[in-house]
Amino acid sequence: MSTTTSHPSGPDGPAEGPVRPARLIQNEATTEIPVHLLFRDDPDPATVALRPAVVGRRQGTGEQPRPRRAATAAPRPVPQLDPDLAERPARVLPGAVGVLAGTCGAAGCAAASWWAGLLPPLVVEALRLPAQAGAGLGPAQWAAYAAAGALGLFGFGGLARGRTGRAWVLDLFGRYRGTVRRSGLLWVNPLLLRRRVDVRLRHWRGEPLPAADGSGVALRVVVQVVWRVRDTARATLGVEDHESYLRECVEAALARVPVETPGGAKGSGDAAAEALTRLVASDAAPVGLEVFSVQPLRVEYAPEVAAAMHRRRIAALDARHRASVLTSVVDSVEDTVTRLTMRGLVELDDYERKVLVKDLTVAFCAGRGETTP
Repeated sequence: MSTTTSHPSGPDGPAEGPVRPARLIQNEATTEIPVHLLFRDDPDPATVALRPAVVGRRQGTGEQPRPRRAATAAPRPVPQLDPDLAERPARVLPGAVGVLAGTCGAAGCAAASWWAGLLPPLVVEALRLPAQAGAGLGPAQWAAYAAAGALGLFGFGGLARGRTGRAWVLDLFGRYRGTVRRSGLLWVNPLLLRRRVDVRLRHWRGEPLPAADGSGVALRVVVQVVWRVRDTARATLGVEDHESYLRECVEAALARVPVETPGGAKGSGDAAAEALTRLVASDAAPVGLEVFSVQPLRVEYAPEVAAAMHRRRIAALDARHRASVLTSVVDSVEDTVTRLTMRGLVELDDYERKVLVKDLTVAFCAGRGETTP
């Protein structure tokens, strides 16, 4: 706060008037700045973009802190597989084609043997073939044998029987070539590697898995998962073992979702099952698995806390039972005393009323097998 001062009169006379000293702005974070430097008269002042100078709240200055951007939780990463890895039908032929090719190959081998003179006379006579002088096994006979044998091997070797609810994933030298979901007798290229996949609706019930309730108490939960393979290519080639992957997804979901404790409130089990189903389905979908339900079947305490939680539960049940019995006894005593008094059967003062209440309480508790508190 500045004060007005006056200079003493000089030798030439008194001063014309009071002279104000230059005002200063001063605090603990800045230096002294003359006010006239802040408000200079510039002929063409340039527009200057101002920024808030407050970087934090200082005690006693009245400055507001700079608003901070709210931190948002990063979305949970979703596993990504090769976009080209998706199920598509493989090229297969009817089984009759393979049977025909195999028969032709066998007939070709027999013809090459007859040409070389290697067929026994009895076979020649049985087949009513013309007599043929043995030409021996020359290059032509070996070529005929090779061609007929290759045709027979490819014909009979490619025969396969498709079943309903089963599929084959085919790959050639590590490259996915398609999936066979057809049933019946089929012919599949014998050079392709076949991997059988069960695409039926399946139920998986594993061993007790670790979990926790809302209070963090360790539990062991047995769950039943209803699922099936939707994309055979991703389920077979996307992961090493899709059944083990599904089990790990269930374990991860149990670690994030609190499960209803034994004897808990009704309705919490349905909420836990819905949350588990949603999490497991979202984790298993990228690998071609379709999850319909994840239902906890048996929930029990972990062995390390089972004894303590059992004693705690028994104590809670006993306290609840005692409270209900005491409430029933008090209601019965009150009803009895009220009826006796209103009907005029007894006239009681305060002392006699207390004695009657005490005797009735003892009698009712003894009749219920309980002792007075």
